[in-house]
Amino acid sequence: MKIAFIHYHLKTGGVTTVLKQQVEALGEECEVLVLSGELPDISFPADLVHIPGLGYGSRSQKIYKPEEVADDIIKAVFSRWNNGCDVLHVHNPMLAKNINFLKILKALQKSGIKLFLQIHDFAEDGRPLSYFPEEYVSDCHYGVINSRDYNILLKAGLKKQGLHKIFNTIKPIDSDKKESCIKNYVLYPIRAIRRKNIGEAILLSLFFQNNETLTITLPPNSMSDIISYAGWKKYVKENNLDVEFEAGLKKDFSELMLSAKFIITTSITEGFGFSFLEPWTAKKILRGRKLPDICHDFEKNGIALDHLYDKLLIPLEWIGKDKFYEVWKACILKNCSLFDFKINEEEIQKSFTKITGNNNIDFGLLYEPFQKQIISHVLSSKNETKKLIKLNPYLSSPASSFLNNKALIENNINAVLNNYSKTTYKKNLLKIYSKIINNPVHQRLDKNILLSEFINLEQFSLLKWNDYVE
Repeated sequence: MKIAFIHYHLKTGGVTTVLKQQVEALGEECEVLVLSGELPDISFPADLVHIPGLGYGSRSQKIYKPEEVADDIIKAVFSRWNNGCDVLHVHNPMLAKNINFLKILKALQKSGIKLFLQIHDFAEDGRPLSYFPEEYVSDCHYGVINSRDYNILLKAGLKKQGLHKIFNTIKPIDSDKKESCIKNYVLYPIRAIRRKNIGEAILLSLFFQNNETLTITLPPNSMSDIISYAGWKKYVKENNLDVEFEAGLKKDFSELMLSAKFIITTSITEGFGFSFLEPWTAKKILRGRKLPDICHDFEKNGIALDHLYDKLLIPLEWIGKDKFYEVWKACILKNCSLFDFKINEEEIQKSFTKITGNNNIDFGLLYEPFQKQIISHVLSSKNETKKLIKLNPYLSSPASSFLNNKALIENNINAVLNNYSKTTYKKNLLKIYSKIINNPVHQRLDKNILLSEFINLEQFSLLKWNDYVE
């Protein structure tokens, strides 16, 4: 098979890592070409062609017309293969990082190229500024990285024969590579963007029972995330909290994982959810927040995650019920307006009543000002700390009871390696490509249904949907 890949850029990060894993997994089974708007700084395991009109930013969008960019892609593909490619595998086409992107894809489709659109992120999921005003590409195959997105796209109009689950593969951390000395820190191995819910990780650190340092690996890249991150660094310093930032810039990632006492996650949203799988390959216990919609796939494959919590409840009086409602409702209305999505007052009120049952609220639905208020509240009063433990018994459960659970670690290592190996991944990819080549589909997405599935008020987090404020 002849497979061409497209992505906006090849900078180090999640989607680029997945693309690289796909190229490596296909190995000698396929001939591969990668087309990108921006070439990588480091070596890449495939032939590359630079197509500037695919890149991010307004500059490339003004200079390059969609039809011209499509022609450049066609020329590159036919220069490599006389008869063109069997499949053009496109990554993240639902984000308007390049406002011409859908027009480019539609022009390619008209030329007879078979498209496979793999979605990692949806603009509808809290990213109104990356939302395409026009219709998405119809009559082509789509792929998703979890069952939640699969079910949403079926509801929005896609057919089972034209929609494919393409779960990512995991590169195991070699825990036998060298003896690692266990140090007194707990690792949150992420790039500290807002959706990773840094405030909750800091709150959890107040309940570590052996004075462990909370260690966060990498800083964010985007401006809104950088401002939020700087706010947390300042807060930690002012309150003399035991948190280390940017450890991944100074130390090797695998060594950080292997030397940690255990790993935590407090993320409020994930595409695939590497953080629920990778720690086990380093023989580390994972603690923290579970995302049921994402973790369902993992649990179905035998990975035990019952010891994680779904919510971290906070007394609403600590931040003020009226104040929260005012900010939360304003955020809903603003985002619905940006998406041109209609919502009624009754629905907002009904959902508010549901998420504030017993006058508590999940910490993950709050944004930084409220989160800092709560952490300060806990720091100022032992009685309030006890109240929080009563609401969330998880906070007082000793980590030691999990750290020595060899059966849990062994079970999860085996489940991860058996279900997310490169071999399994390759078989699935080849099977999907074969279906795309041999089975044309007629289908389209209903954008309004898609929006209604993601604008879920019972999971509407200010951290995801609201702009950062001090």
